[in-house]
Amino acid sequence: MLQSRDFEAQKRAAIEILTSPELQSICEMALWKERDGSDEIFVAANSLGTVRFKRTPEGDRYSYEIVDVKGDNILERQDPSAFSPLKEELENLYPDPSKNHYPNAFETISQIFEDENSPDIAAVHTAAHNWEDEGGHRGEHGSLDVVQARAPFIAGGKGIAKLGVIPKSARLVDIAPTILKLLGAETIKGRTETGDLFNGVYLRVQDGRPIDEIIEPDAPPKHVVTFLLDGCNPNVLWDMIEKGEANNIARIAESGTTFAYGAIAGFPTVTLANHTAIVTGTYPGRHSVLHNSFWHRTERKRIDTNHPSTWHLWSNWVSNEVETIHQALHRCFPDAFTAAINEPADGGADFSTFGLMRKGDFRGLPEFPKELPHASQQFVRPYKDYEWATLADHLGVELATSVWKGNFQGTDYPKPSFMWCNFALTDAAMHRGGPHSDVARAGVRDTDGRIGEILAAIEEAGEIDETAFFIFADHGMEETNPEVTGNWSTALEKAGINFRDEGYSFIYIGVS
Repeated sequence: MLQSRDFEAQKRAAIEILTSPELQSICEMALWKERDGSDEIFVAANSLGTVRFKRTPEGDRYSYEIVDVKGDNILERQDPSAFSPLKEELENLYPDPSKNHYPNAFETISQIFEDENSPDIAAVHTAAHNWEDEGGHRGEHGSLDVVQARAPFIAGGKGIAKLGVIPKSARLVDIAPTILKLLGAETIKGRTETGDLFNGVYLRVQDGRPIDEIIEPDAPPKHVVTFLLDGCNPNVLWDMIEKGEANNIARIAESGTTFAYGAIAGFPTVTLANHTAIVTGTYPGRHSVLHNSFWHRTERKRIDTNHPSTWHLWSNWVSNEVETIHQALHRCFPDAFTAAINEPADGGADFSTFGLMRKGDFRGLPEFPKELPHASQQFVRPYKDYEWATLADHLGVELATSVWKGNFQGTDYPKPSFMWCNFALTDAAMHRGGPHSDVARAGVRDTDGRIGEILAAIEEAGEIDETAFFIFADHGMEETNPEVTGNWSTALEKAGINFRDEGYSFIYIGVS
């Protein structure tokens, strides 16, 4: 372990390198926390400027105050509507830090440093940074910027106000309390983002708030079904809906409300950190599933959250302070039956893909057909990632439709009060070709077809008119520039800094 003086010197040296003009093309900014007397100060810096800010509890929320700015105020632009719709995104590919936007920057930066396993420094990729040679992809996410943070958000069906497309954005952490309020759950005394107890929340810990404007208070649904389109760029999805290429999703949108500027993810804008944020209504720094990988300081080991071999271990990492939608529903409605399809963040679900695997009860399915339905063969055949996600999503449809039909592998099931369906293909396809590619659009079309199968099963069960639907993603997806490459670890290593870089973003000083 480094002595305190050595640690601070190495941290300062790492910050100077990450915020240098030489790395500005690949490192959007560096983020860290420091102390000023009794105040916690959060810092965002790059070669253009440094912003220091603090937060103060005001009731059940924080207010934020900029302490000082040197050079440019790099967090000044926080417009969730920036680079939308699709035409504007295409006209502004690879926005540099002087033009980019960072919605909810103060809350999403500060929250990540609350956990004991948070990094010493978070390095943020630029929009342009292409790191395919380091394991990345043509399409990327993980950063603070608006295109990577903005996920689609649609709600429709029973109990949802039919407002059409509204020029607003929400937050992913708002979804859980909205669903619970929609289903008539009772409020409790719970902890809000400040850590203090307040009456009137829906979850034991709750950063989000119900989106009241979309709820019809006198017409609660009997069922809620959510469709998570992992890594789906909302501008692309809206464009495909307008062109008639995603008719099942359009059917849900026409029956309710679409947020034109989506729902904003918490930092880092990666998979399991934000799956957990949605299902618990809390940011990663409070639910403890911090990144695709992070360093556990006490156990002195790497935690790898986003891999098929570890997804079933989600409950080992999530804070025992938080509560999922499933758990909250069972607290309010002990007889409720809930299901989590292909979702690692499945705490409290009565029926769960990974729960079956953990118990050893999953006997598999009959042999998959050679040509799966809703599978674009021109991409299934050459791309293993597209093929794997296609198989996984096909399995999810089999599980979801079986539950709605009342029986899976010889076990009878009631109709679910709440069902969560996770689709992996949109993420795989948009990573593969970038969000504006033919393979990306094929991934959306294939997923839309699978959603149609689940809608048909709900219709066959006689419950379509009693069901509300939510469609969202865990983050957005942004096109990278193959000409902008590099690895900040090389510069840190040359300077002799002792560090680990987890998730290609979370930097821990003094750990090798």
